[in-house]
Amino acid sequence: MNEARPQSLSSFWMPFTNNRDFKANPRLLVSAEGVYYKDVDGNSVLDGTAGLWCVPCGHRQPKIVAAVSEMVSQLDFAPTFQMGHPAAFDLAEKLMEFTNHRFGHVFYTNSGSEAVDTALKIALAYHKARGEASRTRLIGRERAYHGVGFGGISVGGIAGNRKPYGVMLPGVDHLPHTHNIEKNAYSRGEPEYGTHLADELERIVALHDASTIAAVIVEPVAGSTGVLVPPKGYLKRLRELCTKHGILLIFDEVITGFGRLTTPFATDYFDVEPDMMTTAKGLTNGTIPMGAVFSKKFIHDAFMEAPPGIELFHGYTYTGHPVACAASLATLEVFQEQKLLDRAKEIQPYWEDAVHSLKGLPHVIDIRTIGLVAGIELAPRAGAPGARAFAAFKKAFADGVLIRVTGDIIALSPPLTFERKHIDELFGKIGKVLMTLE
Repeated sequence: MNEARPQSLSSFWMPFTNNRDFKANPRLLVSAEGVYYKDVDGNSVLDGTAGLWCVPCGHRQPKIVAAVSEMVSQLDFAPTFQMGHPAAFDLAEKLMEFTNHRFGHVFYTNSGSEAVDTALKIALAYHKARGEASRTRLIGRERAYHGVGFGGISVGGIAGNRKPYGVMLPGVDHLPHTHNIEKNAYSRGEPEYGTHLADELERIVALHDASTIAAVIVEPVAGSTGVLVPPKGYLKRLRELCTKHGILLIFDEVITGFGRLTTPFATDYFDVEPDMMTTAKGLTNGTIPMGAVFSKKFIHDAFMEAPPGIELFHGYTYTGHPVACAASLATLEVFQEQKLLDRAKEIQPYWEDAVHSLKGLPHVIDIRTIGLVAGIELAPRAGAPGARAFAAFKKAFADGVLIRVTGDIIALSPPLTFERKHIDELFGKIGKVLMTLE
């Protein structure tokens, strides 16, 4: 497979990448099937991250491949401004079914970042449509990741995503994060300590007044910052406070959606209903870029009470792209036919035990698990934060395992098609890597 090597690596400016390090020692993937990648040298690489949290059905699913191929040969593109195509409407109905009809409507985007910015805009426009135009403030959370649009990094709370870009959106405040190793180390599922942190919303309301706040947006489980699981009752308390003060609650389910917690969405797992929900990634099994905002009916209906004309001045050229819709429809069929949620529930305890078996290995200071997600936190090297985990990432890839690292945290999120033998391989190799880290 050496012929697949690119002639040059110089022109592609890679995202979220140490470009100089990568181009000195590139890691090039050329094919994928099931739960494995193949690199440019023909080596198998076990996918411990479902791509980038986005391949719950496993790679190169035949049904999805066939659906994409058929659609692109039939309808390569169709505009959805004052036009439509059947697949976009069919998918919307299927998605409502997949959410157990918790929501009434779906607005398509092309990514999670776009879904977040769309949800924030809908929240602002919703309040204005109802005659509460003073509700312009948006509340995020420290250490949150909500994509890379200016709306997303404004409500987000990861310093590295914000510092290079100067002033963010005005009128944004942040709840504290819930991470506390001292109180909650080595938790399985929701930790005990930290529920009271939801009450910080009351402090923010008292500071700004509820009449100025449009929405609160949180990840039910914070993913990209290193798998931060909410304390017991925390999300329910946020829901209560948002309802009390007339504030919309948005769940960013770009990572937690489509089976990651062994349920369709985190809203099902925690039994907490947001007013809007953002999704992407698993929506198309990562095959074609696509995102979506799920909305309660009352939000949509507020716009429909306006005078005749365009109700929401927002959208994208590729909103509801026919090929993406075909991929998503096929993905939902795979979920049903292969009973992926049942499979995920069945293997989850084995996964959890395997992750926690790493306790006591060198440099491990915490392990967090929920659903088929895990965060393994390492002690940082003195004066070099992130270096130890990045070394683990490179060692693991060389040993045939793909993991994800953020700071000094290893984040794992396998395809839902993982079997026990794959879990054994993954943690056997990660254990060896941890034993060799400096």
